[in-house]
Amino acid sequence: MEIEHLSVDALVKGYKEDHASQSFICLSCEQIFDKQEVYQVGQQFFMAERAVKKHVESMHPDYFSALLNEQANYNKLTDKQQAVLMHMYEGASDKRIANALSVTPSTVRHQRFSLREKAKQAKHFLAVYEHALLSAQTTDEETIVPVHKYATMVDERYHITEKERDQTLQTAFLSLDPLKLKHFPKKEKKKIVILAQIAQYLNQGQRYTEIELNHQLAMIYDDIATIRRYLIEYGFMAREKDGSAYWVQK
Repeated sequence: MEIEHLSVDALVKGYKEDHASQSFICLSCEQIFDKQEVYQVGQQFFMAERAVKKHVESMHPDYFSALLNEQANYNKLTDKQQAVLMHMYEGASDKRIANALSVTPSTVRHQRFSLREKAKQAKHFLAVYEHALLSAQTTDEETIVPVHKYATMVDERYHITEKERDQTLQTAFLSLDPLKLKHFPKKEKKKIVILAQIAQYLNQGQRYTEIELNHQLAMIYDDIATIRRYLIEYGFMAREKDGSAYWVQK
């Protein structure tokens, strides 16, 4: 789920509107609901937006829990805050929440107050930031490439401008289609750009065996082990603990 390109409204609903394709898209499974189509849900028929709402409710009943526990760099909620929010979502009273968490009702009220203040701060920051973006005249030299969802150890290494990314792609690859890497650089920022390009080039929905992944990487660069290790280390790919399957994280 790429939060940077989603509105708060879309995150709350669990689906987004895609104006380019004239459709609604489920955020959980990416199923598309065309605005020109009518969809049958059970014994009833609905237009696209009603249909995607029904879809989220029936097919992703744990959407709130998944959103709450999203293992993304943006989730700064503590375990206690997550627990309180889950109970609030379920409609629990302060007393019931207190009993469930083994704290006093006054502690729960304090947590509610803190969360409300946190929401106010987030709204204020979002408004200020959006105004700044509307007024800014950014160039490729200034625009920062979005950090991918499963990035690990996010720090200055991810402060990559679009100009830096394009320059790295031009100098590091012999060809972008088919993908042929000339050399794997020592600078971490350049590594991230290259790994992102390789991850994008791989089949996004496939679970690779190690042999299959090695075969794909060998066509890109001869040092297979290094590329595979960094793809995992930087969160572009994940694997089963026993190494039986690898897949691109998106």
